[in-house]
This record gives sequence, C-alpha cells and structure tokens, in this order.
Amino acid sequence: MTSKRDYYEVLGVERTASDGEIASAYRSLAIRYHPDSHPDDEEATERFKEAAEAYEVLSDADKRARYDRFGHAGLEGAGGTPHYTNVEDIFEAFGDIFGGGGLFGDMFGGRRRRGPRRGSDISVEVSLTLEEAARGVSKTVKFKRSARCDSCDATGMKAGTRPQTCRRCGGSGAVVQSAGILRVQTTCPSCGGRGAIISDPCTDCRGQGYVAERVERDVVIPAGVDTGNRVRVRGEGEPSPEGGPPGDCYCFVRIKEHPLFHRDGAHLLLEVPITYAQAALGATIEVPTLDGRDELKIPASTQPGDMFRLRRKGMPDPHGRGVGDLVVRVNIEVPRKINKRQEELLRQLAEEEQSNVSPHRKSFLEKLADYFLNHSDNESSE
Repeated sequence: MTSKRDYYEVLGVERTASDGEIASAYRSLAIRYHPDSHPDDEEATERFKEAAEAYEVLSDADKRARYDRFGHAGLEGAGGTPHYTNVEDIFEAFGDIFGGGGLFGDMFGGRRRRGPRRGSDISVEVSLTLEEAARGVSKTVKFKRSARCDSCDATGMKAGTRPQTCRRCGGSGAVVQSAGILRVQTTCPSCGGRGAIISDPCTDCRGQGYVAERVERDVVIPAGVDTGNRVRVRGEGEPSPEGGPPGDCYCFVRIKEHPLFHRDGAHLLLEVPITYAQAALGATIEVPTLDGRDELKIPASTQPGDMFRLRRKGMPDPHGRGVGDLVVRVNIEVPRKINKRQEELLRQLAEEEQSNVSPHRKSFLEKLADYFLNHSDNESSE
C-alpha cells in the first residue's frame, strides 16, 4: 500500500468507538486476514499488518488523541508511528487480545512460538537539557526489574517440596477453545502456562520465583534526540520466566524547556529585540547560540517579525543527516524611558517624517506655574 488509510476506516469503526469496539473490530480483522488462512497471499498479510498498526494507535489513549487532532502527522517522530515488518512481531505484541498465550493463542493450532518467550521490556524516563541533547551525553539511569530468587532458585517453591500437576490443563499449560470452524489454543488461566500448581510457595518471593531489584546503568544518549525518542539498552529488561533471553530497557527522552531557544525539529528558534535605529539603519548584533556567541547582520529597513538564519547552528540529526539552523526573529523594542536629548532627536525625526506625535509633556510644577499665572491675569482684568 502506497499511502496510509484512515485508522478508523481500516478497522471499520466510528471515530467515537469505544475501546471495546476497537478491540472487537481488530480481532475480527486479525482472524479474517490471518497469515495461516492466506498462505503466500501478500495482500492479506499487508491487511493484517495494517490492522495491527491501526489497533496499536487507537487502543492507546495518548496516541489516539494525537491522531484525532493531527492525523498521521501527529504520530511522526517520538516513537508514535508503529511499523511492523514481521508478522511475528504482531503476534508477540497483541497475542493477549485473544485471551492470552502469545502469538494469538497459537491460533488455528498451526503457528507456534520458536523457543521460549523473551522477557518483558521495561521503560525509564531520561531528562536532558537542550545542550546535552545537542552534544550527546552519558546518563546514569535507575530502574526496577525482577531478579531470580536465590532462596528457591527461581522455582517459586519451598525447598524440598514439589509442584502439583494442573488439573485444568492436565499439565500441558494450554487449553483449547472451539468457536465454529476455529480452534483456538490459549494459555491455561489456572497455572499461567506452567502446567503445574505450586501448593507450598517460597516465602521470600511468594511463589513468583523472582524478587524486585534496583539497577543503575550508564546509557549513552546520541546527539540530536528529541522529546519522545527512545534509546534501547539491550538485555536490561525483565528476565524470561521460560529461560529465554531477557527483555530490553527503553529510555524515553524528555528535553527540558530552554530559557532562550524553542526547538522545531532540527531547527532552533530565537526571539531577539532590536532598537528602532538598528532596524532602520541596519546593524551587526551579537546573538547567543548553543556553541557560544555569534554575530548576525541586520540589514537596513528591517521590519518587526523579520527572520534570519544562521546556518548549521541548530540541532544535529541523530541519524547523521546534517545539522539544522538557528532561526532568529527580531522584534523592535520601544524604550520605556528616554532622556531629554533622545526626545529632542525623536521629535526632529517626527517633524521630518511629518508625523503627528503627542506634544511635549509638561511637568506638574510647570502646569502649576501656568495655572497660577493664568489665575492672577484673570483677577487683574476684573
């Protein structure tokens, strides 16, 4: 498909659809276009991926709000737009929508996981200054994750005890449900897929086999990252309860607000005040950049709101595709107070321009003297 369709159109629901209606619509489409039902059918596979992408956005409150307001553009960057190149990723991500068991509960009984499931991913927020984001930085992050319980060696049982075979699944760890022509296999809800029930759990981990631990890791954040970007630290997530590889830790970046610069992608925006004389006659002024001071030439007859660019003084691209610009917007600043000489010069300028300006403001004492003078003249005439 060469262009993205509206996500609500993909799932066939109204924009006011509830979470339940969205999940139900996705479930129906997933069954309809499941690769096991359409082997070697590329169009069905693409529809399957398209439905998964729509569901991931519309089932997430934050992503759905951005999509409703800005459309597909609202999901660009910040990890907002999902993209699946492998259907196995979809099975892994949304298997629980069919009642658990991963990989769509081994739907149709034909597609099964290759090896033990990997551990879950975890996330942590990393706050950066704009300067740190521009140059790249190494940050120490702290997070919690599970660790094997030393008391029971991750079995979840007290030493010397044995588990009991799960009666519900007979030790297989899975139960089979039939819905018309479909045969859906899901994880046993009683034993969680283990095939056994622990009757005498370990007191340290309460039968879980794992305990919480605090971890500190140094993470290298590349230059040019923006709020919402994430940096993956492989193998630092939750351990796999099935003996598979651990999950990953995702560090989500948040850039602190800067007192001078406003970021717009790779570009930086800066508001700079200049005087009327500088705008009219032209000037060379000093402006701040992330690399220190720089000079900006203001041409004569500059107007309020005019913008000028300092090339390659913005933010670097995290993928190495160049550096943005610093865009300077000038505003003409009117002084709150002026001295007598400045007032004289401005009035001369106003006369040359034939501008109507307010008359010279008299001080209170001058006004008081005029009042008494006029008052005594009136009394004399009487």
